[in-house]
Amino acid sequence: MIQDIQVKINEFETIIIHRHERPDPDALGSQMGLAQVIKERFPEKKVLVVGEEEPSLSFLGKMDQVLDHDYEQALVIVCDTANTERVDDKRFTQGAYLIKVDHHPNEEPYGDIVWVDPAFSSTSEMIVEFVIQGKENGYKLSSESALLLYAGIVGDTGRFRYTNTTAETFMRTSLLVKQTFDQNAFYSNLHKKDLKITRLQGYVLQHFQVVENVGVMKLTAEDLTRFQVTSNESSQLVNTFSDVEGLKAWVFFVEDADRIRVRLRSKGPVINGIAAEHHGGGHPMAAGATAYSWEETEDIVSKLIKACQ
Repeated sequence: MIQDIQVKINEFETIIIHRHERPDPDALGSQMGLAQVIKERFPEKKVLVVGEEEPSLSFLGKMDQVLDHDYEQALVIVCDTANTERVDDKRFTQGAYLIKVDHHPNEEPYGDIVWVDPAFSSTSEMIVEFVIQGKENGYKLSSESALLLYAGIVGDTGRFRYTNTTAETFMRTSLLVKQTFDQNAFYSNLHKKDLKITRLQGYVLQHFQVVENVGVMKLTAEDLTRFQVTSNESSQLVNTFSDVEGLKAWVFFVEDADRIRVRLRSKGPVINGIAAEHHGGGHPMAAGATAYSWEETEDIVSKLIKACQ
C-alpha cells in the first residue's frame, strides 16, 4: 500500500493534502508532516495543505491558499479522516486521484487507494512508517517534519499515556526525537492556555457531575458567550476532570449553533459504538458525536452508564 502511494506521488506534479474539520494535533501533524516530507523529497512539485486555520495550533504552521484550478490533474490525499462528511474543504473530490490515509476504523472506505490501519496510534505514526519504508526511494525525516509528526503522535497518545501507545510507537517516535527540534518549545506551545480558557477550566471543575462511574459536563451557548470561548476552543478541556477517582468514562457536551458537540472518552469501556449511534464515530476509547437536543444528551449519558456496568 505504501509503495502504491509513493508511485502515485511520483506521477503527479500537484499534490493537495486535506484532513478533518476542527483539527487536532494529529490531523495537522499528519497533514503538514506528510506535505513537508514530500516537499523535501520533490522540491520541484507543488504540494499544498488546505483547511480552516485552528488558532490554538497555529504554531505548527499555516494552511495554503488553494484555488479551484489547482485541483485539475492533482493528486489529493486525505489524512486522519474516517468519513467524507468530516473532510475539511469539500473540494477533495475534484482531483484526478484520491488517497485516504487514516488510523480510525474504516467505516467509510472512500478513495482510489485506502490505507487504513487502526493498529497505529495516530495517522502521524503512519506517516513515519511511510518514511521508513520509503527510505530507499529518497524519503527522509528532517527537524521540520519530525516536529509535526511528533505533535500528532503526542496528541493522539495523550503524551504516550493511552493504551494505543505500543512498543512500535516508541520505536517510530525515537526516529523523530533523533532530529533536532525543540521539544521544550513544542510542549510550551501545546499546553499554553489563554486566560479565558483557564477561567472556563475553573468553571468546568466546579460544575461537572458524576453519575455512577460517568463524568458529565454540559456547556451551553450562554456559557461559551460568557467566557468568550468558541466550541472548538473548548475541546482543550475535554480531559479536565478525567483523573477523578472512580471514573470509567466521561462526556463533554458543548452547544454549537443548532447542534451539540459530543466528546466521549473512556478508561476501558468501548464507547465508539455509542458515538456511531449519534452521528459520529472514532476509537474504542475516544470518540465524537453530535446530538440535536439536550434530551438526546441524556440518552447518551444513559448508554455510557450502561457501558460502564
